[in-house]
Amino acid sequence: MAIGEFVYRRRVQYKETDASGIVHFSMFFVFAEEAEHAMWRDVGLSVEPHAAEIGWPRVSASFDFLRALRFEDEIEVRLRVIGKTAKTFRYQAIIVHNGRYAAAGTMTTICVSKRPDQPLRAIAIPREIADRFAIVEPLEIPGRPGTDSRAATLDPLIPGP
Repeated sequence: MAIGEFVYRRRVQYKETDASGIVHFSMFFVFAEEAEHAMWRDVGLSVEPHAAEIGWPRVSASFDFLRALRFEDEIEVRLRVIGKTAKTFRYQAIIVHNGRYAAAGTMTTICVSKRPDQPLRAIAIPREIADRFAIVEPLEIPGRPGTDSRAATLDPLIPGP
């Protein structure tokens, strides 16, 4: 059965915070990538199996930061497959702490052939991989507080700001 959404839970580590005591912005991309790897493992795959001849570089990645995370905060990374082409996967990553948005973003990865002494070349995603993932609708992303009127929560179960 194909998967379109995955929830990854983790705790913020001290080394992921900056001098002001909040999570450094770069870590949100790491959290999303950890969720992606866990999602792949959940369907019996690895993004980098031993002696792999394909790879998955990012061609696009962005995050909007909505509230600070701190050391030892327990978070969920809700990863959704919101797009799939012959060569790419597009994910939506929503990071939640205590039922509230902390960050939301997207990333696109492309399947490439990686062979020694040859440049990376985009190729079709192997069917045995593509068939494990289903496309789901992206969730509405909240705007920064005070900048627009879009929804401030992921769903009715999560309280707003």
